[in-house]
Parts: sequence; C-alpha cells; structure tokens
Amino acid sequence: MAGLEVHVLIDSNAVKALRTRAIGPEHKSVPPHSWGSSIDDFIATRPTLSQFQTPLLTLDSNGIDHNIAVMAEWAEESGVKLAPHGKTTMAPALWKRQLDAGSWAITLATIWQVQIARSFGVERIMLANALVDPVGLPWLARELEEHPEFDFYCWADGLDTVRTMNEILQGSGGTRQVKVVVELGGDHGRTGARTIEEARSIADAIARSPRLHLAGVGGYEGALSHDRSESGLTAVRGYLDSVARLHRELNEAGLYPGAAVVTAGGSAYQDLVVERLASSVDHEGERGAPTSVVLRSGAYIIHDDGFYAQISPMIPSRTDNPLTSAMHGWARVVSRPEPGLALLDAGKRDLPFDEGLPSPQLIDDAEVTALNDQHAFLRFPGSDTAAPVGSVVRLGLSHPCTAFDKWRLIPVIDDADSDDPRVVDLVHTFF
Repeated sequence: MAGLEVHVLIDSNAVKALRTRAIGPEHKSVPPHSWGSSIDDFIATRPTLSQFQTPLLTLDSNGIDHNIAVMAEWAEESGVKLAPHGKTTMAPALWKRQLDAGSWAITLATIWQVQIARSFGVERIMLANALVDPVGLPWLARELEEHPEFDFYCWADGLDTVRTMNEILQGSGGTRQVKVVVELGGDHGRTGARTIEEARSIADAIARSPRLHLAGVGGYEGALSHDRSESGLTAVRGYLDSVARLHRELNEAGLYPGAAVVTAGGSAYQDLVVERLASSVDHEGERGAPTSVVLRSGAYIIHDDGFYAQISPMIPSRTDNPLTSAMHGWARVVSRPEPGLALLDAGKRDLPFDEGLPSPQLIDDAEVTALNDQHAFLRFPGSDTAAPVGSVVRLGLSHPCTAFDKWRLIPVIDDADSDDPRVVDLVHTFF
C-alpha cells in the first residue's frame, strides 16, 4: 500500500550471534556436558532429547515451519498484513523466520520489549499499548531521530494519554512525529476508548499535536469472548464493525495525514477480522487514505494442544490447511506414592497452566489434575502401572504465551513422535 511499504528487516548478524553465546547452567535442563559450548558447536554433536534433563519444554521444527507457511499464505489470500505479536515467544530467531516469510512488522507490548527488538534491528514495530513512560518515550524519540528507517506505531485510548505524550515529547528533542493508533475498546473489555465519540475526540487531539501523527485505529477483540458460541461470535463481530466505523469516520473527516492502518486480531478470531475489516476498508485510497488491515496474531507460530486447538479458526474441523501444535512438555515420574497417582518433576515454574493444565500424551486414560511449583499430579484409573518411576511422560500444552517465559533456552527437535528425537537447534528467549 502506498505510504506503508518500508522494507522490514531484522539484523541477521545479530540473530546469528546468538548462536555463539555459551551454553551454561543458567539454561534450564541442558546437559552439563554442553556447558561452555556454543549452540552451533553443541548442535554439531547431533544431540538427542534423552541427553537432556527434565523437566523440559521443546519446540517442533517442522511444526514451526508449517505454521509460519500456513499463516503467511492465509494472510496473503485474505488481503491482510501480518504483524505477529512478538511477546508470545520473545525469541528474535523466531521473529526473523516470521519476517523472512513476509510479515509486515513485529508487534510488542512494552517499551522494554521494543528496545530488545531494536537491539536486533527490527525496523517496523507496533507497540500494542499506550506509551507514556517518561524514560521510554524520550528514548523512542531519539531512536526515531537517529534511525530514519525505523517505522514505529503505538496506541492511545484517552485524552490524558495524548496530553501526557505531548508533555514528555516537548522536551525530548527531535523532529519526527510518533505514529499513534486510536484504540477502541468494548464493554467489559480491556483498554480502549469505550465509545466511538470518545475515540473521535482522541483522534482530533492526535491530529492537532505537532509531535504526533494519526496513523489509524485498532483494538483487541479477544477480550470480548473466550469461545465460539453464537453470542461470543456476535460480540466480536459487533466490536469489529465498530472499529471499521471509527476508521471510516476518521477517513471521511480527512484526519489522516497519510496512509492508515486498521489493526486487530489475536489468534482466536482472525477469520472474523478478515470478515468484518478486510472487505470494509479502502485499500487503494480511492476515497481517502490508503489503508491496510494489520493482523497481530502471535500464538499461531506455535499453536497448542489446548485453548487454541479448540477456539482457533485454523484447526482441522474449520479449515483444510490447519495449524499444528509445535510445543511439548517432557516430565519425569519421580514418585508413585499411592495407587493411581504419579508425581512428575514439572510444575508451574516450567509449563503453562493459565488456559488449561498439561495433558499427558501416549498414555491412555491419564490426566494431570493439578500443578504445584515443581510437581504435576498425574492420575490414572484404578492402580494403573504405566509410567513407572524414572520414565518420561510427553505432555501436550495449552497457551504458548505463558510457556516461553519460563525458559531462557529452548531445544528444537526434529520429530516429537520418534523414540529419541534429535535436537536440531536451541532458541534464546528474552523475558
């Protein structure tokens, strides 16, 4: 789209340099014989999963490649741009794979995350949040001034946000305006102006500011529903229609000084974002500002065996080209204290649990019923003798957004279904 095409890059050398960092005991569950080695040197030894300690989180190489390709193709066919939410993984090596596959930008949630992304050379970033930090905003102003190629967007959902930004920027120097998206919320949602009228006044204030640039409208529909019931889908559609209406009113009023974005979309209702937004905006600018719909889905790169496996539009029952789960947990049985119960060595400090407990795989009729800090309660019917002490249980996981933050270095395996998967990579995270 005219006015929006800045060639997005991530510094390949900075990402590659991660592979030269030494592995050490600070990296949970890696084998002690790897300490002191670089990732490249360790991977050259063709390690297998059985060499690692437990508990463990792994990623599936083929699953990640598949999910990136599926989403890139879907976005292109749907006429939307992808700005995947980088907070899901906080892994620059995975961001690079997404950008290399055609993603338009990386979305982030805090100014510190933006600073991490800039340290790896990400050139277009959407901060899906307000930026009123008196330390972070002057840093941003300097970064924009010193790097003309850097394309940045943040959000505002109140007049007080706009006023605070103006006050901080007034003494920060620089001449580049900060691009701001007006955030529209919904009743019982999260942030966001609660009415279109309020959002219009915020847009007017941004348009009048010499330090700010009105760049579009957006929001987050996932806070309005957590299922695919008819009432849930109706709520999401109604909200997205309001986002489209707000953009249309701002466009008709001539408030956009250049190209605009309309942005929405987590990883649960991206089909509805396309349905309600992609066909309702003026992509070419024939009636005002040329506009792009930007989808911020983050979880798709990993998907899961829990929450998203049920709610996503990109599962086998809803599409012919579905996403696949690309993460697993691995935990060892450390105790069989009573019939029908095994205790595993993985808990809340190791595996996600906020959108569903881990689910045992390859064991019939077993269930994880609770997690402690470092233990999982695996229960069997009767006095099942499966999973003896010392054996390893593979676990399906729910919600990648709360999986990565527990690991500084995550092994990537070639095939989770093999008897002893080969570890083909290690991915650094920054949380």
